Amino acid sequence: MVARGRAETGAEHAVRRATAPRTAITMVVIAVLSTALAACSGTDGGSAPPASRVATAQPSADGSDPASVDGPRTLVRGLSVPWAIAFLPGGDALVTERDSARLFRVTPQGRRRQIDVIEGVSPSGEGGLLGVAVSPAYSTDRYIFLYFTADDDNRIVRYRYGDRGLSDPVAIVTGIPKGGIHNGGRLAFGPDGCLYASTGETGDEGQAQDRDSLAGKILRMTLDGRPAPGNPFGSLVWTYGHRNVQGLAWDGDGRMYATEFGQNTYDEINLIEKGRDYGWPDVEGVGGKPGFTDPLLTWSTDEASPSGLAYAEGSLWAAALRGRRLWRVPLDGSGRPGRPVALYSGEYGRLRAVATAPDGTLWVSTSNRDGRGDPRDGDDRILVIPPSRSTG
Repeated sequence: MVARGRAETGAEHAVRRATAPRTAITMVVIAVLSTALAACSGTDGGSAPPASRVATAQPSADGSDPASVDGPRTLVRGLSVPWAIAFLPGGDALVTERDSARLFRVTPQGRRRQIDVIEGVSPSGEGGLLGVAVSPAYSTDRYIFLYFTADDDNRIVRYRYGDRGLSDPVAIVTGIPKGGIHNGGRLAFGPDGCLYASTGETGDEGQAQDRDSLAGKILRMTLDGRPAPGNPFGSLVWTYGHRNVQGLAWDGDGRMYATEFGQNTYDEINLIEKGRDYGWPDVEGVGGKPGFTDPLLTWSTDEASPSGLAYAEGSLWAAALRGRRLWRVPLDGSGRPGRPVALYSGEYGRLRAVATAPDGTLWVSTSNRDGRGDPRDGDDRILVIPPSRSTG
């Protein structure tokens, strides 16, 4: 069994086992998750009943779909590995840079201001300053949350953000295993008001199946870093058996989705349900094995290496690093995916973050200065894409 698998680049490693035939996209139907903010203030966030497989389909071939979206415009140039984007209530965005540990504030008009260089970040490999999230009660508590690699671990730190910048740092979660690869790092608030965090297994595959480890998991917590009420194992762990999740999103009915890096064969989007085991390292892609949850859809690793994920206008939008494209995955009213469409293939290089702005546009960051891309004049940049109403 290979201890360290494919990193974001899709670098080849030994194939350690046979995998299921590339049939595709596994369709599932779930009950709607609770959207009450009370979940992280003392009530159970709820869980969906077991999912059922409905049908299978084949992802689309590489191609563009110019009728589906208007053309991107460059909002900001000259960034260096912008890893995550999160919006403040007024429409400005907070943007992290992985390697420099800089945190920026960017307006919808493209004005950029450095807020801080985050103390304690220890960038190396795929680690550094990663996720950012804004409290749902930001107007009163002024909290923002950062996920970053420190000297000895990955951690989540809460700050107050005021007129003078960041203050009052509190490390609400520490001890998340770190590595040269697979540090996870996405932060996002769900419709239940809880903070979710994705972690990677750092190349140590066994950690993904160890429910006592914080590696290879999706975590769910309160604003002070405690296990959220209703978590399945009485710990921070919401789901396990993940290789390296870097994208989290919820559709309009509260269903949760995540992008996940495969090893040599299949990258995934998963429908995330409370307490489920997503199979790594026993399964890559669709396995159909009892006890494991199959992905909603898969791609070959050269088509994707999916990082950021967002939901807008009836579709999931997945940013692809090695695939160098933006994937649009339309969803029907039951959360079943239609045919994925590849947009802007090769036009902007490696795509890292994707987030839905308050005005409904998508903000997408490039990642061409991360040592694995081919930087172009003006990279890295943030692109703004207005999704068409026809995608619903």
